[in-house]
Amino acid sequence: MRSMTQALVAVGALDAETARPEYDLLPDDELRMLLLAQRLITDVEFAQAIAMRHGLPFIDLGTQVPSREAVAAVPGVLCRRHQLIPVQLNGTRLLVGMIDPTDLTAMDDVASFAGLIVEPAVVTPSALQLALAQHVRADEEISELSSSIGRSSASASTTPDESLGDDDASAPVVRFVNLLISQAITDRASDIHVEPGERELTVRFRIDGVLHVVQHTDRSIQDGVISRLKIMSAIDIAERRRPQDGRLTVQHDGHQVDLRVATLPTVWGEKITMRILDTSAQRMQIDDLDLGSENRQRLETVLSRPHGMILVTGPTGSGKSTSLYASLARISDPAVNVVTVEDPVEYRIPGINQVQVNPKAGLTFASALRAILRIDPDVILVGEIRDHETASTSIDAALTGHLVLSTLHTNDAPSALTRLVELGTEPYLVGSALTAVMGQRLTRRLCLRCRQPVDDAADRLRSLGVDFDEQHPPTLYRAVGCAACADTGYRGRIALHEVMLVSERIEHELLRDTSSSRLREIAVAEGMIPLRDDGWRKVMRGLTTVEEVLRVSTV
Repeated sequence: MRSMTQALVAVGALDAETARPEYDLLPDDELRMLLLAQRLITDVEFAQAIAMRHGLPFIDLGTQVPSREAVAAVPGVLCRRHQLIPVQLNGTRLLVGMIDPTDLTAMDDVASFAGLIVEPAVVTPSALQLALAQHVRADEEISELSSSIGRSSASASTTPDESLGDDDASAPVVRFVNLLISQAITDRASDIHVEPGERELTVRFRIDGVLHVVQHTDRSIQDGVISRLKIMSAIDIAERRRPQDGRLTVQHDGHQVDLRVATLPTVWGEKITMRILDTSAQRMQIDDLDLGSENRQRLETVLSRPHGMILVTGPTGSGKSTSLYASLARISDPAVNVVTVEDPVEYRIPGINQVQVNPKAGLTFASALRAILRIDPDVILVGEIRDHETASTSIDAALTGHLVLSTLHTNDAPSALTRLVELGTEPYLVGSALTAVMGQRLTRRLCLRCRQPVDDAADRLRSLGVDFDEQHPPTLYRAVGCAACADTGYRGRIALHEVMLVSERIEHELLRDTSSSRLREIAVAEGMIPLRDDGWRKVMRGLTTVEEVLRVSTV
């Protein structure tokens, strides 16, 4: 058999002069790390050399996608334990991608469980991890762990809290919680809901804005799991009668992921909700928002002004913070003093002064704003306007030479003006300070791998009253589902926007106590593209579906 060095020379990864005799004395793992660190080879070249050395095929998992039948033949817990993935099933033969094709124990375990003849092939470690994340879920291992925890809880003499003092990663409760969080991050979930019930504990993930039940477990593991999450989040585990907030950080595939944790006492125990903070939001740019040419031009215009107030409206979880951070990225500059006041500070951004609200210490949105105005700010970001005092202080800042960005919970952009008036702010101040309002909703983005065109696109658009070029009708797509999108037909989300500029006419109408519906009519007449119309444009671009636009928008 060839040595590893000879195999690397044979595949062209190394030349005879670069290959040193001492390389043959190193184990394969150490040799791989050494050559990768010196940038003499790539991961693919090393895997190809292993394949050549043992006379086995090399599989590029980026082009050869594992079949569903093959993946279903081997439990996910076995794949992760032995670091392998079934690729193709041919009768009684199962082609398995492995990092180490000499691991006879792994092949024996797979063969005995599946009852098939295992044919090993070589894959790269990075491609294997990506394939495991896309095709092999941890649900089976989570179910197995929950059963194990339930049995141990029934027979243990100690309370669940006492058994959690040890952070041993092999403890069933620790592994169960770690797997839940890891699977949620892999599934691109935005929130994890751990919900106690009368007889069972339910776990749900919010993926692309829609909740999915991923686990039902016995109630006996409830106290242990909840206590473990509270310990990880630095929350008082003895206090179960009032809501609490915390934060935790985990490592996932070499990346640091932050989670915001909130507890809520219910009749069956404490419900825990974890918001997975997507750090990509702090790197978002205006280009990433996919505003459309008209909406982008309107937003760029108001962001270029030295003062005034810009509001982003929409329900909770509609991407308002992402839009604010993208706007900050557009105007942030070393010559500009940017200060934010948030509750909580979700993303730490270098170069920006961020203030965390702390009501217990007397630091509210309003009091923080008053203090910020004394430190010479140019741009102020207020996480949310919730009351009269915060609204009045923000408007005063906008009227005195500052650019103020904030959010407001309203159904659409025009309703923001009437909402500020309802909070007790004088209409003439609202009209003078407010320069623009951007309303938005998040809709699921079509999976580009499996979407399929619909046959009656023109008829559907006509029935919805959508204008389009009759001579060249657009192509509409429907969601299908594949392994890349977990059979949902959607992968990721995209925002629908409406950007309303506060013109003199709108300002005058506001002084006359005009309704928000009338303000909307005027805004549309002045060029505002409504949310639903922006949605139709994205549908005709093949980004989302008609059903999604109808689900998230009413006008």
